[in-house]
Amino acid sequence: MTRHPPAQPVTFEDEFVAGLKEIFEEKIVFNKVLGLKITSLKPEQVRGHIAMKRELIGHYSFSRLHGGVISAGLDAMGGLAVMAAIGARHMDEAPQQRLQRFGKLGTIDLRIDYLRPGIGEAFDLQAEVLRLGSRVASTRMEFKGADGKLLAVGAAAYIIS
Repeated sequence: MTRHPPAQPVTFEDEFVAGLKEIFEEKIVFNKVLGLKITSLKPEQVRGHIAMKRELIGHYSFSRLHGGVISAGLDAMGGLAVMAAIGARHMDEAPQQRLQRFGKLGTIDLRIDYLRPGIGEAFDLQAEVLRLGSRVASTRMEFKGADGKLLAVGAAAYIIS
C-alpha cells in the first residue's frame, strides 16, 4: 500500500512519538472524545483504533456507528499520516522542532466512501501519504471492523504550509 517509501528507513525517536501521541490523543480534544488511539506510527503508514461506546452510536436501533465518527476518524488519521511524513522529511531537526511544524496543518478536501455499516465493538483505521509536496499533501485512508472487513475508505488533501 505504500506509494513513496523513504530513501532510507526512518525510525522516530521516543520523544517525537510521545509528543505526536500527546498532540493527537490529548491536545486534539475531539480525537479524545472519539477515543481515537494511535497503534502504529511509521513514516509510510499510521494506524489507529476506536473502541465502540454508546456516545458514538448514530442509529439507535442497530447500535451502528455514526457516519460522522467514521469521517472524522479518517480525516484525523489522514492528518496524522501527513504529520508522520513531515516528521520523517525533517529528521535533521530536533523532535520538538518537528512537532512545531504541525500548527498549520489543515484539511482542504475530504472524500469518504461508506461501504458497510459500522457495527462492532472496535474499529481499526489506517492512512498513508500518497504525495507530500511543499504546500499540499494527499492521503488515502481505510476504516475497518475488528474482523478486518473494510467499512469505509477515504481520500483527502491537506494544507501543510
